[in-house]
Amino acid sequence: MTSPADAIIDLYQRHAATYDGLRGKTLMEGPWLARFRDLLAPGATILDIGCGTGQPIARHFIEQGHAVTGVDSAPAMIALCRTRFPEGDWQVADMRRLALGRRFDGLIAWDSFFHLTPEDQRGMFKVFASHAAPGAALLFTSGPAHGEAIGSFEGEALYHGSLDPGEYRTLLAESGFAVIDHIAEDPSCGGHTIWLAAAA
Repeated sequence: MTSPADAIIDLYQRHAATYDGLRGKTLMEGPWLARFRDLLAPGATILDIGCGTGQPIARHFIEQGHAVTGVDSAPAMIALCRTRFPEGDWQVADMRRLALGRRFDGLIAWDSFFHLTPEDQRGMFKVFASHAAPGAALLFTSGPAHGEAIGSFEGEALYHGSLDPGEYRTLLAESGFAVIDHIAEDPSCGGHTIWLAAAA
């Protein structure tokens, strides 16, 4: 039987249209995206890891003049991105094995990275580092403490994993990132646990 962690890609593939309708266009994460953008030069390149359907986050960056490369493991999500933003660079890829051979000025993994198991999350810091240009900004969401949690989406199990905050700090430092800010369960952003960092 497939575990909830292994079922994430198929779950989003089958329910891409439903997810798109539920996600909507509201940017409750707007203040954090602004802080992320403050670390970037005008027109900086951004890698959106787990970009979903391209809105509202990728759309926001595109409208602000940034060149966005979006990757998602669900082909149905990428198909929606390509329809909405045909000028963009949209690729079907599993973030755990991402190897684009390019470096970006900003990397974001909002509500995507936390669907990985704790062990897979540990491996992602090498992926972040290998795609980060000098001084690159990194913004991602996690859980507030080490563990696993199972939510629900369309009546099916929705997996979330997290490391301990101390381990995130260690992994960021070992990968060449300095933490700029971290808030656990930010009440002003729907209870998201958020990390903002910058590469050396």
